[in-house]
Amino acid sequence: MKSLKIFYIYHSCFVVETEKHLLVFDYYKTPLKTDIDDISLIDIVSKSLKKVIVFSSHGHYDHFNKDILNWKNENYDLTYILSSDILLDGDIKNCYQMSEGEKLNLGEMTIKAYGSSDLGVSFLVEVDEVKIFHAGDLNWWYWKDDTEAEEKYMRELYTGIVEKIRVNKEIDVAFFPVDPRLEEFCYLGSEYFAENIKPKFMIPMHFDENFYVSTELKKRVKKYDVDVIEIFRTNFLIEI
Repeated sequence: MKSLKIFYIYHSCFVVETEKHLLVFDYYKTPLKTDIDDISLIDIVSKSLKKVIVFSSHGHYDHFNKDILNWKNENYDLTYILSSDILLDGDIKNCYQMSEGEKLNLGEMTIKAYGSSDLGVSFLVEVDEVKIFHAGDLNWWYWKDDTEAEEKYMRELYTGIVEKIRVNKEIDVAFFPVDPRLEEFCYLGSEYFAENIKPKFMIPMHFDENFYVSTELKKRVKKYDVDVIEIFRTNFLIEI
């Protein structure tokens, strides 16, 4: 795998810099300023000399912010890849909407939309000899008060989607939800994904300010030979 520079912005938003491309996933909002290595997302998008691709996995407010549609004013050549559930006002230049099972070829980049156990899709992106998976809200959403029928439905839905991913591609980097609101079931989905998909690197998301989850996940999936990248704050630079 070629080296990558990854910026963790906030929640489920990451910027991935490959050899020739800059990928922005699920922008929600810019976190409060810090005095260490501040990262300006709009500066990254507007000043990049690489091809910029902006993804949104679904229309939930914490994964899609309409502000991204104004970024074309800063970089007119950028491309949008949005889930088909996102409603747009009018035509957007260089904008593609995808549903589960669809595949898109953009020259040097191939994008496959897999399902979600919530709204929208998850994305597998192959670009510059790297395979990147962003789960969106794909997770084993097992809540303490679920009925037996609800638990069975979610388990079968989630594991079925993971099986489709497993039989298709090896993954270099996977961004995956680890949500502390699930309490004792917080790591259920991510552990299952690590065991069955075995990405080379796994990066947790969707945890708000609960940065401890990345350290705990690293311990839990070590036995699957999956390297979890620990995140210690927002606006965090990762190099792998």
